[in-house]
Parts: sequence; C-alpha cells; structure tokens
Amino acid sequence: MDKPRKLKRAAYLTLVWLGCQACADVAPWERGVMAKDIMSLDPNPNLNHIRDHIFTSREAAQGGRSGSGGGCGCN
Repeated sequence: MDKPRKLKRAAYLTLVWLGCQACADVAPWERGVMAKDIMSLDPNPNLNHIRDHIFTSREAAQGGRSGSGGGCGCN
C-alpha cells in the first residue's frame, strides 16, 4: 500500500470511530440543560394549539387539517 492510500484509510477509520462514539446512549441524569422542557421542540403545547386554532379559522383555503369555518374567524 502506498502512503496516500494508508492515510485515507486511517482518516476513514477515524471518522467511522468518531461516528460510533456519537451513537452512545445518554442517561437522563447526564442530559443536564438539554432535558429541560424549554429545550423541547414544542416548549408550550397549549400556546401552539391556540395559535394553530386561530390560523385554521382565519385561513379559509387551507386543506389537510380539520379546520372548520370560513375566513371570518368564526367556527
């Protein structure tokens, strides 16, 4: 094997090894700040539901959701 090929192989194996390290499980007590509710994708589901309800009642031409009523804001 020539030197550039060995170097490429070593770099590839290093990347594979680093990728395997990223697949480790994280225990709940090790999560720290990331386990807080504010860090979730939807930190306030009630507010999101209200905003979604307002949007569906205002948007008369929206499809694919269960919104009812017209664009006037009434249900």
